[in-house]
Amino acid sequence: MTKYRTLLLATVGFNFSFLIWFSFAPFTGPMADEFGLSLAEIGVLASAAIWLAPFGRILTGWLSDRFGAPTIFAIVLAYVGVFSIWSAFAESYTVFFITRLIVATAGITFVIGIQHVSEWFDASELGTAEGIYAGIGNAGAAGGALILPRVFSPGWSGPIFNTNWRAAFFYTGIVSIVLAGVYYTFGEAAKSSQKRAATKSKASLKEWIFTATRYGTVVLALAYVMTFGLELSMNGWLATYYREGFNTQNLVLASTFAATFSVAAGLLRPVGGYVSDLLARKERNIIPFFTGRYREQWTFVSLCFVVLAMFGMTLAGLTGQVLIAVSAGFLVGMGCAFSEGAIFAQVPAMFPDSSGAVAGVVGGVGTVGGIVYPLVYAAPLLPNLHTGYSIVAVSMIPIVLLAAWVFQPTVAERATDDGLVTGRDSGGVADD
Repeated sequence: MTKYRTLLLATVGFNFSFLIWFSFAPFTGPMADEFGLSLAEIGVLASAAIWLAPFGRILTGWLSDRFGAPTIFAIVLAYVGVFSIWSAFAESYTVFFITRLIVATAGITFVIGIQHVSEWFDASELGTAEGIYAGIGNAGAAGGALILPRVFSPGWSGPIFNTNWRAAFFYTGIVSIVLAGVYYTFGEAAKSSQKRAATKSKASLKEWIFTATRYGTVVLALAYVMTFGLELSMNGWLATYYREGFNTQNLVLASTFAATFSVAAGLLRPVGGYVSDLLARKERNIIPFFTGRYREQWTFVSLCFVVLAMFGMTLAGLTGQVLIAVSAGFLVGMGCAFSEGAIFAQVPAMFPDSSGAVAGVVGGVGTVGGIVYPLVYAAPLLPNLHTGYSIVAVSMIPIVLLAAWVFQPTVAERATDDGLVTGRDSGGVADD
């Protein structure tokens, strides 16, 4: 069936996008040696991988509603491939930094795929379908950490390069361009012309402003800061953390440790979406708060788990035992997976005709955590490399408290209508 082909196409496209997005992470050591980078500068490089994602996701979410996901996905994959190839030939750090900054916009494909999948699946299947898409897609970071340093290991020789990281960037760029052609050729925008028309009719600036400022959109966007933003930060940082924090100088071993987080954060995400769907179908309350708001209950529980797991990350690191720290990282990844699956089960369920726009806002704002958190981890004033995780955990508590307010039944039932802008007739968003 076409909907399953769409899910496969979106999942493969996003999985590779995630791989190429964080393809730099396993090679921070060799790149630091070649370009003379300090540990703090590596932290900036990890942060820079997220800089363009907030605006890019907001824009491409709206563009997907407007012009259809296959066209937008193909465009992004094509230019990402070109700049990845360019970065492989960079001789100066300035050129390398700029080209990799553009390659990092591969991460904006997430909202394109979210929109594409939501155009084909019914509400009762959305959480599971989006969880499969995003979970397997996010696991591309683990694939990069496990595969790239092995295929392009020191001493590897190929027809283009003899230098490992340059070869990795060149060949992943080629694959990205090929995938662009495949997506454009085989992708179909929506399950029916009526569904396509309904989505396109909502893709106006006035509608975007309205949906972007609803309480439901705002709280889910901030929740995504502390979950997906956290995941991004860990994907770009953990290989460095396990290498520097525990003196694990073996590049492949450090990357393998880091990949355990990415595996959990990616492959367990469908569980988060499935539980949300299951609770909504069975109308089951799992906590004595937010009665009748089944998806919200699961989202809140998973957000609390993330905060506790981040405190645990610091405690595990202070033991000095790398395997305990790796286990703690796996638990953080599990919390991210459950929360992200829950959040993106709510997005299309709450906003069925504006899923691209809302996914763009939630996904775009959510990436801010990936920009800020690596700077905390690598902050020079911290007593050690383990303390930053607890600082980040403390910063998440206000978001959890905001979610507790919005998820109250009396607020939640109006969360798609009430918001920071009073209504469609206010704040410059009046109807035509």
